[in-house]
Amino acid sequence: MRGRKPDLQAIEGGLASVPRAPAWLPTEAKEEWKRVLPSLIKRRILTAADMGTVENYCLAAGTIRRCQVTIATEGDTVETKEGSKRHPAFQTLGQMMTEHRRLAAELGLTPTSRNKAGKPPDGEDGYDAYADLGI
Repeated sequence: MRGRKPDLQAIEGGLASVPRAPAWLPTEAKEEWKRVLPSLIKRRILTAADMGTVENYCLAAGTIRRCQVTIATEGDTVETKEGSKRHPAFQTLGQMMTEHRRLAAELGLTPTSRNKAGKPPDGEDGYDAYADLGI
């Protein structure tokens, strides 16, 4: 989505608890789900209708991690009959990074979009992206 993003506001009737990650999500995507969903739910900006976007965001994050592992394990290049070529996982990695950034902005998970993401939960001065990580 190009241009200015709409301000995210707390939604009356927004989800109040973290839903279980869909069983079909890969392990890496489920890890991202567990990392970001608590903060999104606290800000009360999600409804059940938004969960497809959250699933896609987590799937992109998981795919990025798998691509990185593949490249780290197999190397930056692969040998073909024409010689060395860039590993094919780089194309998927680039596509997923673009999609991940776009979906992160839609969900209010980037520094800029967080400022538009509705009021912080009661008792919080602001959203801390690293609070769940203990750093």
